Amino acid sequence: MSTLDPVAVFRMEAAECLEAIEAGLLDLTHQLDNKDLVDAVFRGLHTLKGSGAMFGFEALAAFTHHCETAFDRVRKGEVAATSELVAAVLAAEDHMRALVDQPDADHGDTGSKLLAQLQAAVGGRPAAPAAVATPAIVREVSTKKKSSWRIRFSLPANSMANGTNPLGLLDELRDLGECTVRANTSAIPPLGELTPMELHISWDVMLTSEQDRSAIDDVFIFVLDDMELSVEEIDGPATVDVAPIEQKAARLPVAAVSAAVPEFRPVEAVPARREPPAAVSQAKAAENVRVPAERLDELMDRVGELVIAQSRLSQLASASADIALRSVSEEIERLSGELRDTMMVLRMVPVATLFSRFRRLVHDLARETGKVIELVTEGESTEVDKTVIERLADPLVHLVRNSIDHGLETPADRLAAGKTEAGTVILSARQAGGEVIISIKDDGRGINRERVRAKAESSGLIHPGQPLSDSELLQLIFAPGFSTAAAITNLSGRGVGMDVVKKTVEALRGAIDIVSVPGQGSEVSLRIPLTLAIIDGLLVRVGSGRYVIPLSAVEECLELSLEEDLRSRGRSFISLRDSLVPFLRLRDLFRTGTKPDVHQKVVVISTGTERVGLVVDQIIGDHQTVIKSMSKLHNDVATFSGATILGDGSVALILDVGHLVAAGQQQEAQLRVAG
Repeated sequence: MSTLDPVAVFRMEAAECLEAIEAGLLDLTHQLDNKDLVDAVFRGLHTLKGSGAMFGFEALAAFTHHCETAFDRVRKGEVAATSELVAAVLAAEDHMRALVDQPDADHGDTGSKLLAQLQAAVGGRPAAPAAVATPAIVREVSTKKKSSWRIRFSLPANSMANGTNPLGLLDELRDLGECTVRANTSAIPPLGELTPMELHISWDVMLTSEQDRSAIDDVFIFVLDDMELSVEEIDGPATVDVAPIEQKAARLPVAAVSAAVPEFRPVEAVPARREPPAAVSQAKAAENVRVPAERLDELMDRVGELVIAQSRLSQLASASADIALRSVSEEIERLSGELRDTMMVLRMVPVATLFSRFRRLVHDLARETGKVIELVTEGESTEVDKTVIERLADPLVHLVRNSIDHGLETPADRLAAGKTEAGTVILSARQAGGEVIISIKDDGRGINRERVRAKAESSGLIHPGQPLSDSELLQLIFAPGFSTAAAITNLSGRGVGMDVVKKTVEALRGAIDIVSVPGQGSEVSLRIPLTLAIIDGLLVRVGSGRYVIPLSAVEECLELSLEEDLRSRGRSFISLRDSLVPFLRLRDLFRTGTKPDVHQKVVVISTGTERVGLVVDQIIGDHQTVIKSMSKLHNDVATFSGATILGDGSVALILDVGHLVAAGQQQEAQLRVAG
């Protein structure tokens, strides 16, 4: 079985570490005196530097060392945390990402400019990287008093299996000053009982350094919970009975360190913290398993094929008189349904992973525009298919930028309008049936209808004076090339962003709703299906063809007799609980050329507040639908969003509910104008 590339694993862990650093920095923006946040950012930078050096990302380690040094000065109270420092490290974080993704590329003088910005923020010259400076140089220029320390430590047996490198710890200790290491090998079991992945060595280190106790504690900051550590200051020079090991500890194999000291008296170590039971540690380690997304996609494809095969088996069993075959078919149907549900849960991720990206975007836009912006997120625990999350990232960026640039006023304008100086952008998510509704709401100036109409008429999108409902007028902002901006800026003005939003949402079989109140703000809601892989559908027949309607959009089913069908010719409305609902005859829309059944059915579907009826010949029943994408030749066919394979091997097309509802509403508007 193939194993993951260690460098690929580091890149994944580095991405998570950078996200944690960014989150800490953004939190620190609002709480500059929060020491816990300063410590959290420092630990993240320290981890990134150490891991980068371990995996050969020397440029990353050297650059990150400067940022770590700056936050170390803040942590020790030498300088104060400022918004300029946070902005400088956020900019440096972007460079760190580039060094992770392309360590061998030529990044020009970007690093030097960022370090100059960082130096100006902390007011002093940052320390040289640990990878460049040597202990000998430090001793020549330093006048600090040296102290001697005796450090005794041991790590859990499973520490190396969990990714902890004890030789890296020894290397960091040696970088602090003059260091002599002795290894305790007395706990190593006989060869027949030895487990190669377990660690049984402890160390006794004599260190002479100008650093204080906190520098030593920082070396072990990430392993303190599970290790035994004793640090004591001693009088006089730190000497031991054996010759010091001249090579850097991190470059020596464990066997070499062990062989240097064949005899060693075990020292009693004082536990820094209570070590958790082994069972608890193993349980925590097993809580999460990192699986590449490609494997989940492959597994989803296999589950989809299983659902299709199960549908075929059910069809064969229903036509057979064999009781045993029917029993097996029902059992397979139950198991495949449970497997499908489990697989859907595996693919679901909380929208918090998506919303967290916008904290940095809003922070940067606030500095760029000079506006005071507060970002509020709601419903972060709402879960959506991971593919949906990936595709929604860019549309939401356009909507948030548009809301800040066009919607929110400047602080002076807001105060003049009787509002607070800070504008608010609310990102929210909630589940409604088989859909997730993601909303972007602001308390800005709202959409100027007159300006939208004037721009649409001048662009030829509508005729002068053409009657439009408020929702139809607001939907014009999604037209290609449409923009009401007076000038093109870095944020908006080219008229391409909202068009991209609409195309992406429609490709996800979703819809967009807009509500805007002049002077109070706007809200854009994206209605997105929970999953793009397997859905519950209603299988219907129109003529000789079979089609699938997403069950989440179905409200109810009615019977339409032949007499009622003839009476409704020319108006295409049905009365449903004192309200008129337009309907479409799919038989005419698809040009089947067949006569209608005696007892036709009307399937009422909806997207939000809009409803339309679909006239079909027969309702076959519910169907687990494995969605297959259409070919490139059918990209322009807006009536269908995909296809599925039925149990008998035939293909059924999946109806695009949003397009059909829009067609029904357009037909209703035409009839009203004609009437």
